[in-house]
Amino acid sequence: MLDHLIRGATVVDGTGGPSYPADLGIRDGRIAVIAEPGTLTEEAVTIEDATGLVLAPGFVDPHTHYDAQLFWDPYATPSMNHGVTTVAGGNCGFTLAPLHPGRPEDADYTRRMMSRVEGMALKALEEGVDWTWSSFREYLDALEGRIAVNAGFMVGHCALRRHVMGADAIGGQPTPEQLDAMLALFHDAMDAGAWGLSTTQSATHSDGDGQPVASRHALPEELLALSRAVGEHEGTQLEAIVAGCLDQFADEEIELLVDMTATAGRPLNWNVLTIDAAVPERVPRQLVPSERARRAGGRIVALTMPILTPMNMSLGTFCALNLIPGWGDILALPVPERVERLRDAGTRAEMLRRADSKEAGVFRRLADFGRYVIGDTYSEANEGLTGRVVRDIAAERGLDPFHCLVEICAADELRTVLWPMPTDNDPGSWALRRETWEHEDVMLGGSDAGAHLDRMCGAPYTTRFIGDCLRGRRLVTLERAVKMLTDDPARLFGLRERGRIEEGFHADLVLFDPERIDAGPATLVHDLPGDSPRLDSRAIGIVSVRVNGVETLRDDKVTGAVPGTVLRSGRDTRTVSTV
Repeated sequence: MLDHLIRGATVVDGTGGPSYPADLGIRDGRIAVIAEPGTLTEEAVTIEDATGLVLAPGFVDPHTHYDAQLFWDPYATPSMNHGVTTVAGGNCGFTLAPLHPGRPEDADYTRRMMSRVEGMALKALEEGVDWTWSSFREYLDALEGRIAVNAGFMVGHCALRRHVMGADAIGGQPTPEQLDAMLALFHDAMDAGAWGLSTTQSATHSDGDGQPVASRHALPEELLALSRAVGEHEGTQLEAIVAGCLDQFADEEIELLVDMTATAGRPLNWNVLTIDAAVPERVPRQLVPSERARRAGGRIVALTMPILTPMNMSLGTFCALNLIPGWGDILALPVPERVERLRDAGTRAEMLRRADSKEAGVFRRLADFGRYVIGDTYSEANEGLTGRVVRDIAAERGLDPFHCLVEICAADELRTVLWPMPTDNDPGSWALRRETWEHEDVMLGGSDAGAHLDRMCGAPYTTRFIGDCLRGRRLVTLERAVKMLTDDPARLFGLRERGRIEEGFHADLVLFDPERIDAGPATLVHDLPGDSPRLDSRAIGIVSVRVNGVETLRDDKVTGAVPGTVLRSGRDTRTVSTV
């Protein structure tokens, strides 16, 4: 007997092939049978009519930071609401394990680092996670059996360094003995099922003390030693962030990434490839590492988002504006002093100059303050400004846009929510995206789901992209879109029997209405531990989500079931060839 039977669905199986009508039966967490509609005679415990609906493999999000959130939110919301059944965590060099058992203060350091660098609410990290583990195995075991999605995790380079070197991880270099200890610790994590190594060399990544995070101090020799260790385990990967990921790679960064993947003999992915027709030279430059890696026996994959992710900005809290060269020190001042500096015409002129300079890289996109839209306001002086464009308000007040924006924010003691309008929403940029997606080493992803919680909401990229393919720009077919969200990332990570609708595969499935599938607007909610805020987005048109055959979501409401698996390298992943 089948556990569940889905009748009359339009199956888009993840291979990219044509869709087809079918009945699909599930037994013991697997896809037991796929048959022509009306031909299945086997009985089922439950049956549903899916006429007019699309049945696809569950979506695979290759870049998330759900490492902490899964402890208080086993449903990985809102990703699961938007059809995601498998998430990859532990990215960018940041993980919650291993923690040194003899230094309980390391947990506090890690919480403060994650709060600063990944925008996770400190109260949520303190109140929503028990922090009882030491080893990476203990961390994975703490999640086993209590999550609704499948989740795999890289090992963060910062945690490895901190565990072995303590405070010397910031600014120091490991002795030969310490490097050996780091490698032993890493092998232990890999034996436990970690997917591989993640690391960052990005200048934007600082810890809770404002210092460059630990992995930024690592020399190439250390990175290559760890890469070599990755290659000694089955079903493993590399993920790396360098400064050039934000705009254009430097020659030495290309050399480092190529050496890492070639040394490991494993794929390396990075994010995020920003595609903008106004900067046509960026995409060719960012794909140079992929071309060189192929020749060197490695593979480098660029992640790129298929939507424009809405982002909150603020002059009062840490956000992307802090990452503009020369802005961080000003925006880190106490609020009264910060307002005073921002109101100084000379300071504003210098900030604008730095924001529009070549050194600002991709953050130059944030410098057109006239295009910002005012979000939530908090003072009587700003009443009626929500939803208005700064350029229009500035014209009324006879101010330049940045000065006008500063005055609006100052009236709210810098709490004003700002929405920068994208500069790359033009036909040329969308045409360039479609062209770039054709490259064999470009893959959709980069949601950062689970991070930057009150500043951005990238999790709904799956539903918004499919809705756009069906009823919007129609840049690719539905079949191609589903493959890009399912089989492509599953194959990159070497996931065993996931990413496609095929008999014998795990029954990770999403059932949706093609006439309605979309994502609602991002809204600020206070549902984290400690009443901390985050941006959320309602899924539209998602009828059902199943993970390992068990329904976890019905009509955008979680069922309470937690059938997800902690996916471990080797057991749940196979080695992906780079040649």
